[in-house]
Amino acid sequence: MKRLATLTLTGVAALALSAAVQAEPDGEAIYNQACMACHMTGAAGAPIKGDEAAWAPRLDQGMETLYTHSIEGFNAMPAKGGFTNLSDEEVKAAVDFMLEPVL
Repeated sequence: MKRLATLTLTGVAALALSAAVQAEPDGEAIYNQACMACHMTGAAGAPIKGDEAAWAPRLDQGMETLYTHSIEGFNAMPAKGGFTNLSDEEVKAAVDFMLEPVL
């Protein structure tokens, strides 16, 4: 009986830990859903994914500024690209995905 209780508690602890450790957001999927329309075409002055020259002055401001602008909105870009249901972490993952080709 004691062993069963120990196994049960161990199982509960493992479940709690796995629930606490969430999978990383899928930046590519979020980009495809929320960002691609503007960042593939350059609509409204959006820097195009992979365009080093367009991203350079933005990168000079630092990642935290890029994240803040993406989350809160900046110039023509609405907060979270208009997808207000996205978490801040999801938006950051999309930004990271967009910047992969230029970093």
